[in-house]
Amino acid sequence: MAELTGLADDRALLGRTSTAERVSDILRSRIAEGFFPPGTRLSEDSIGGALGVSRNTLREAFRLLTHERLLVHELNRGVFVRVLTVEDVEDIYRTRGLVECAVVRGLGEPPYAVDGLAQAVADGRRAAREGDWKGVSTANIHFHRELVALAGSARTDELMRSVFAELRLAFHVVDDPQRLHEPYLARNREILRTLEAGDRDGAERLLAVYLDDSLKGLVDVYARRVADGGQGIG
Repeated sequence: MAELTGLADDRALLGRTSTAERVSDILRSRIAEGFFPPGTRLSEDSIGGALGVSRNTLREAFRLLTHERLLVHELNRGVFVRVLTVEDVEDIYRTRGLVECAVVRGLGEPPYAVDGLAQAVADGRRAAREGDWKGVSTANIHFHRELVALAGSARTDELMRSVFAELRLAFHVVDDPQRLHEPYLARNREILRTLEAGDRDGAERLLAVYLDDSLKGLVDVYARRVADGGQGIG
């Protein structure tokens, strides 16, 4: 499978001192980038072989990601990428609102270091022109990751890393990604321009409304899936 070929490429990241934490970092990134959709069974033999790690190391990595709510272990069936519930989505956005808005609110005096945000906006617009809506989704997550990074806090970055990976799981149930993601291309750009202008309070207001609207859109998708018999919802 293509995702296993990609994992083999990641093998070099492990170096000579491979650890479960490094394996979990790789798998978390792969989940966040959409290589392992919700409900995917993760094969110990295939992934361990691709990364060149022992079964015990891989199982510890699985345990770490299960603790982060990215994976679930099902008795006698194996380890699967988690499928989120509506309540999970609501909790993710509650966390995002608390953290992301606080980061913007706590910014000091302008100018702000928005190069990372600008790159994410450019990446999203380029992906949209190419019709790559998975790429637009990835660029959107990168935008918010760069927004959190403005706090200059390694702890906040680490906290939100798994939150954004969970968010990607939610995006996977969307049957029309263009409809979900396209409006936020302009809204990301608007937040960027507001921060470039040094208007921290204005950016926070835009962000708060943005997150509320995004949550409503995802919850609507989940509600439709439930109405259609639960496809894509665990």
